[in-house]
Amino acid sequence: MNNSRPKAKLSRALGIPLTPKCVKYFEKRPFPPGVHGRSRRKASDYQVRLLEKQRLRHQYNISESQMRKAYDDAHRAEGKTGEMMVSLLERRLDATVMRAGLARTIYQARQLVVHGHFTVDGKKVDRPGYRLKPGQIVEVRESSRAKPPFEIAKAGAHLDGPTAPYLSTVIEDLRITVLRVPERSEIRVQCDEQLVVEFYAR
Repeated sequence: MNNSRPKAKLSRALGIPLTPKCVKYFEKRPFPPGVHGRSRRKASDYQVRLLEKQRLRHQYNISESQMRKAYDDAHRAEGKTGEMMVSLLERRLDATVMRAGLARTIYQARQLVVHGHFTVDGKKVDRPGYRLKPGQIVEVRESSRAKPPFEIAKAGAHLDGPTAPYLSTVIEDLRITVLRVPERSEIRVQCDEQLVVEFYAR
């Protein structure tokens, strides 16, 4: 899924910085882009829910059909639909690679996965949306380990505080073990998922 809109502009439209680089642009201009950015009318209930859905979708850099599938899968599962949906998105291979500190952003993580740099349980997987299960091991392929992005990652350059508690990461070995299913309270996305559920359930 490739969104050609500049990340800083998209961040302002969504009300959240999508990459570390966007943070400073967002702080400088924390209102939507366009001439009426500062003086927009009060949003309707539909617009509020749509914006929340778009915010969640763009934090994972996924298409609308992938977002809808996550909602449908969560709706069929046991438990709260919203929390389950976010948990399913968090278990994507690209999201896991980013959370473990092997990529700086979700965009870089997606690119590295698509280019075939990772294995899951020893088999090459190049689908960013591959859904990981507890106990699975993600590793950078032997032939990719000396490449600059992984040399940088190995030095801990992308680690921003402690890694996710549902993952066990050995950064110097470029290896991630999925310990368990993530809980909503542990997932670092800015979203009121109940509004997203209401958007799809309407």
